[in-house]
Amino acid sequence: AAKHLESGAKRVLISAPAKGDVPTFVMGVNHHAYNPATDLIISNASCTTNCLAPIAKVLLDNFGIEEGLMTTVHAATATQPVVDGPSKKDWRGGRSALQNIIPASTGAAKAVALCLPELKNKLTGMAFRVPVADVSVVDLT
Repeated sequence: AAKHLESGAKRVLISAPAKGDVPTFVMGVNHHAYNPATDLIISNASCTTNCLAPIAKVLLDNFGIEEGLMTTVHAATATQPVVDGPSKKDWRGGRSALQNIIPASTGAAKAVALCLPELKNKLTGMAFRVPVADVSVVDLT
């Protein structure tokens, strides 16, 4: 992301959880902490984190959270094959995104702690990739 600034960009917004010391902001959760004078590179986390973080904030602010499990049902992504084939990661990853509900990992539960540090190591999660073009839902227990 820094190379974009070196090439003349005034700001960089990463639409995924960032690595390193890049601050993460989610609207309605911690966007008020954004400082345009110093935060030239920022992350807006992921679509799943943007769904989970506001729910977690409401629960945290009103009741507290000791621990939680999130489950997301997520549309297929470009990284999934459209026909069955080999996968370098695992057997599930080789299944066709057009015909299967595929259990997958998600980093959203950990990414929430980037905008709500009080939840570090308190949430865990799992995902199901489903054969649809566009939909996502999160359940937090």
